[in-house]
Amino acid sequence: MHFDLTDLRLFLHVVEAGSITAGATRAGLALASASTRVRGMEEQAGIPLLERGRRGVEPTPAGRTLLRHARLVNGQMERMRGEMGEYARGLRGHVRLLANTAAAAEFLPEILADFLRANLNVDVDLGERPSPEVARAVAEEEVEVGIAASHADFSGLEVLPFRTDRLVLVTPPDHHLAGRRQMTFAEALSFEFVGLSDESALGWHLAGHAARAGGRMRTRVRVRGLDTACRMVALGAGIAVVPEAAVRRWDKQGTLAMVRMDDPWAERQLMVIVRRLDALSPHARKLADHLARSPEMTSKATASAAR
Repeated sequence: MHFDLTDLRLFLHVVEAGSITAGATRAGLALASASTRVRGMEEQAGIPLLERGRRGVEPTPAGRTLLRHARLVNGQMERMRGEMGEYARGLRGHVRLLANTAAAAEFLPEILADFLRANLNVDVDLGERPSPEVARAVAEEEVEVGIAASHADFSGLEVLPFRTDRLVLVTPPDHHLAGRRQMTFAEALSFEFVGLSDESALGWHLAGHAARAGGRMRTRVRVRGLDTACRMVALGAGIAVVPEAAVRRWDKQGTLAMVRMDDPWAERQLMVIVRRLDALSPHARKLADHLARSPEMTSKATASAAR
């Protein structure tokens, strides 16, 4: 069978996007052309590579095998571009980075901006997932670099320190919890929450802890982004659990009350994770090194979060 690089990249995009339509868009192909290519791949393989359903597509067992090889080939191409880029600066490299909510929203914007200014021939695709999924994606070579909290399974991965992140409970200043110095997440479950959208890694993380505490979050509204959550809480829509760094950055006027959470998982060590440093493409190695050596920001927000 003969699959060219366009076929393999398309298949990667289709699986990652969960649909042929979205995969075609990511690959820069017309839908008809993408559908023809996928059918041609299945005909060459002699077996279905995708399962079609109402909610999109998923790889079959044979498709997962092809996916693994497609990622390997794509990774080799990225490494070749990176190495050649040392000689020909016109070539651009591409690095996929996955991070949990706190890292993606609070710590990475400034750090990535510094990296991109210093590496004009490298593009970074930043995605957000819960820490366990970030670790799995790195282990399965779906991405080269990840940032995840230390509660994830890092077996077989190389780990570098990144940041300390603390989750806190925020309330309106007139809320009767506002005077509390600390409390457990289980205690807070009796109150109504401003929650994060289903796409938020932190939202899934908190839902899991609520279930383990034998309850659930009574969510009045789901919003996109930590800033919106803080704003909704300040306006009296409910309480929320967010990174302390987000509160310090957003709440310059003291419109929120912050309560420390007395749960071991509320303070999290964030780590840069890779499968093998010596196997990374030059561009990905530069990014991993930059993330690991980037100094703690000296703002009040990060100083507080690091305590």
